[in-house]
Amino acid sequence: MPQPSREGKAIGIDLGLNHFAVTSDGSKFDNPRLLNKHQQNLKLKQQQLSRKQKGSSNRNKARKKVARVHRKINNCSADFLHKLSRRIVNENQVIVVENLNIKGMMQNHCLAKSIHQVGWGMFCTMLKYKAQAEGKIYQEVDRFFPSSKTCHVCLNQVGSLSLAVRNWTCRHCLTLHDRDVNAALNLRDEGLRILTSGTGDKACCPDVSRTKRGRKKSTTALSVGQEAYCVREASL
Repeated sequence: MPQPSREGKAIGIDLGLNHFAVTSDGSKFDNPRLLNKHQQNLKLKQQQLSRKQKGSSNRNKARKKVARVHRKINNCSADFLHKLSRRIVNENQVIVVENLNIKGMMQNHCLAKSIHQVGWGMFCTMLKYKAQAEGKIYQEVDRFFPSSKTCHVCLNQVGSLSLAVRNWTCRHCLTLHDRDVNAALNLRDEGLRILTSGTGDKACCPDVSRTKRGRKKSTTALSVGQEAYCVREASL
């Protein structure tokens, strides 16, 4: 297996429901919502199955039809995740994502169905093993890191930011932010800070005051142009 290297392009990825993934370079990948596309067909097949007599050959045929629809959905989802993860790994050397508490988020009954079909956990797993196989770095940032509420320009942090707010303006530097792109930029920079400082696998500073205790200047310089240069062993 190739030895990991930090020399090359770094990217932060913010995962969501409206857009499946938003990257720090401004790319947005739509959520395919495959279950919604096949929902009518699946509903019809399940209704047909429910009308068949238990133990009959017709019920067995109807059961197979339902299974084929589920297999179609799973195959399309896996195809989307494989292609996107391969593209990201091929184009970047350092990949930074947020360590989401997916199991906890599934407790929200309003979002459970959408979270289940989106496949964040499988996507991160694909990114991780593909990056390791290529000698690239997969880095997770702690789920409590305030990536959305922090201005990536001046590191000023707002008190609260509801999910309904998709764009906001920093009161300190007056920069207009796209919520998801700003979060991806902050994830990228925080991932580089972790790699540079060698503080561990994840960031664990939920109450970071960015205006006073923000990233080191050297880390900010690393992220310019989305390039993460190799940190020599002697400096660690």
